[in-house]
Amino acid sequence: MNRTAENPLVISTVSDEDVIISVAALAEQIWKEHYTPIIGEDQVRYMLDNFQNYDAMTRQINEDGYIYYAAYWEKVLVGYAAAVTLASLSDFSKTNKADKSVYLSKLYVNKDYRRKGISRELVRQVMSDFKPDLLWLTVNKNNAGSISAYKKLGFVITESLVTDIGGGFKMDDYKMALYN
Repeated sequence: MNRTAENPLVISTVSDEDVIISVAALAEQIWKEHYTPIIGEDQVRYMLDNFQNYDAMTRQINEDGYIYYAAYWEKVLVGYAAAVTLASLSDFSKTNKADKSVYLSKLYVNKDYRRKGISRELVRQVMSDFKPDLLWLTVNKNNAGSISAYKKLGFVITESLVTDIGGGFKMDDYKMALYN
């Protein structure tokens, strides 16, 4: 997406080391602010240390087939997303390789830039690049604001999931899907 006077948003794919470092720093900021009240400081720290940092993002991009997107508002990094086909994930190796579903693993926007259509544009970019039959994500059941935002984007709750993520932590989520 190209920036215009009417729309100061630019979305680009992430591969450059400096951009990954910036995205990881943004993840730290967003997670501490948004998720600490929902899942607590200890679980936020665990998530950041294991899934939302430079090393994890680099591995996901270089080894696991994830595509990361950076969202810039007036040239300021304000959000990011990451998506992957199930066929690319070793954890889902038993999945039918012809499956056209895509997992939207990450979709985060700095609180000062929410309600500007950034999430909608990130989802549009993922849909355009992957052309999935189904785009799905997981969201904490107590994350009412995000659930509401996803519903406005057209996602529907399809099931309830409890996932052991290690470290004595569990994710108590809804799976939400957007059908193409």
